[in-house]
Amino acid sequence: MRSLDEERAYAGSCRAALRRMIAGARENVAVGEHTWGDRYTAERLGFYLKTLARDLGEEGDNPPYFGVIAYGADAGEHSGQTYYLGRRHIADAIGRPPMVMDWRAPVSAAFYQASAVEPRGIETRRRFGWSGDVLTSFEDEHLQPGAPPALAGAGELVRREIERARVGPMRDIVATIQPEQDDLVRTDLEISVCVQGAPGTGKTAVGLHRAAYLLYAHRSRLGRTGVLVLGPNQAFLRYISAVLPTLGEVDVEQTTIERLLDHEARGTDDPAAAAVKHDVRMADVLRNAVHGRIRQPERAVVVNDASYRWRVDQREFAEMVAEAEATTYLTGRERLIARLVAALQRQAEARGQNCNGAWLRRMARAVTPAVDAVWPNLKADDVLAEVLSDPGAAADGILTPEEQRAITWSRPRKAKSARWTAADAVLLDEVSGLLQRTPTYGHVIVDEAQDLSPMQCRAIARRSEHASITVLGDLAQTTTVWGAPDWPTQLGHLGKPAAEIVALSTGYRVPATVVELANRLLTALEVDVPPTTSFRSDGELRIARVEDLAVGAVDAVRRALGTEGSIGVIAAGHHLATATDALKAAGIEATGADGAGRVAVVPASLAKGLEYDHVIALEPAEIVAAETRGLNRLYVVLTRAVSRLDILHTQPLPPQLAG
Repeated sequence: MRSLDEERAYAGSCRAALRRMIAGARENVAVGEHTWGDRYTAERLGFYLKTLARDLGEEGDNPPYFGVIAYGADAGEHSGQTYYLGRRHIADAIGRPPMVMDWRAPVSAAFYQASAVEPRGIETRRRFGWSGDVLTSFEDEHLQPGAPPALAGAGELVRREIERARVGPMRDIVATIQPEQDDLVRTDLEISVCVQGAPGTGKTAVGLHRAAYLLYAHRSRLGRTGVLVLGPNQAFLRYISAVLPTLGEVDVEQTTIERLLDHEARGTDDPAAAAVKHDVRMADVLRNAVHGRIRQPERAVVVNDASYRWRVDQREFAEMVAEAEATTYLTGRERLIARLVAALQRQAEARGQNCNGAWLRRMARAVTPAVDAVWPNLKADDVLAEVLSDPGAAADGILTPEEQRAITWSRPRKAKSARWTAADAVLLDEVSGLLQRTPTYGHVIVDEAQDLSPMQCRAIARRSEHASITVLGDLAQTTTVWGAPDWPTQLGHLGKPAAEIVALSTGYRVPATVVELANRLLTALEVDVPPTTSFRSDGELRIARVEDLAVGAVDAVRRALGTEGSIGVIAAGHHLATATDALKAAGIEATGADGAGRVAVVPASLAKGLEYDHVIALEPAEIVAAETRGLNRLYVVLTRAVSRLDILHTQPLPPQLAG
């Protein structure tokens, strides 16, 4: 193994090799513009070369590698070999062994999985410490049986990396992936998995790293079908947006369920209406509304064709209608038209007529009125407008009269004049899925999945019907009234009832003092999740009763500014303006949840998925009282703290915290 000076020299060689790779990729783009070939080949080659050049050029100042493994003499094909591991493959020449292996390569798995109990042939595992792009230190673990114990302080680099201050967007965890996380990251594409992750267990990082791994292992397939990452809100997506690019993956769609459905909300629902619209029974209501339009034919189909008259009798027409019902509504309609035309064609050809394309199109137009009478053409917004104007027969026996009244508009409307709500977007998507097949992705990753309604889950299921999904969430952090009661039920709504459920309960982000406080809430939340055990023994907790919340927040922020890291002031909505004004008056600049400043003032409703080194939680009792699942919301707020947590209150604390 190399000395520190030798490692620094090797790092310099790797950077030089990477620069040559970037220059070569850009030269290939320039040369490729003048390469002869068919149009499709030229376009694909150009896209590949430009993507490679872009990806390599975005590497930035990331260290070229973070670890190395050295195999012993009895390791089979790897005997005596040494492999450096980094965020991307680095090679200095074609035909030579790579200087750095991609962390996703099969051989890299041993770096994360090897242990003293099961060394996997590895003699030494070395981790590196970096300050920016400067290599500062390393530490070795000796894993072979009978080897001397690890160097003093081994594991300190991992701990230091985990405890490093949170400034800016979320970072990758390639240098600190733990064995149980690596197992999930490398799960095969064909397998759907649900990760129940306590706060700080890295479930979001696991999901993003799994996306990067799957794109590496199944590039051709997922390059065609795509990967979708769904987050709870835009602030969360901005926070995680840098992770996949640093791992070399930029062609991944990251969005929210609301943006995925792509329907502008101009109205609002009262809570009762929203709850009914998100209920899974609405799927049956809408199916009735769509397929209830299909009627049995009452007469034969007769088409005049010059001196001929072609006929499909009522019985045969009815059989065609029955056979076409086994698919999506509009596809069934098109199939019915095609079968009628085929029946007419057989009759015409038996008379020696030439049935060319123009004739077939004319016959399709001729039978369309008969099809409209039994299988009318539909649009999703028209169907939903009729249902919400009068649920009537579509909802009878499914929704109670009170539930029907809750979703019924005050007066009937047409689709063009409707003021659609956010919940209506889910219903419109459901109807669209009944009418025609929804485009799908090759893999879908759903974060904070415990908050999705059954109808939102169905929208996701349609986009992953023939593919796998990664479901990430924490039942203890369920804050919506329609959230998941348990994972098997939620997975059923997502169309993956057989998905494996894996619980992560070791927290790497939240310190023990905060975890222990948050664990007090679990019994009251009545969820079946294991309590979190923190990897970290550091952290500070301060609970203080104050006379004035704004003054107390300013004092707490001033103290926090004396330490490293980001600061989040989190409170129920009506305290935000007061806290922001007080900080501004004190000369402290504060941003919102999506701001880039060091101090952020964040509503409790948007805190999920975010993290700050120092959290200042204001008035826990009001956070609890603000919504139906307020205690769950408080659990979320407390566990946003990475290093230090201040709880300031003027009212009595919730009893779970009062001790």
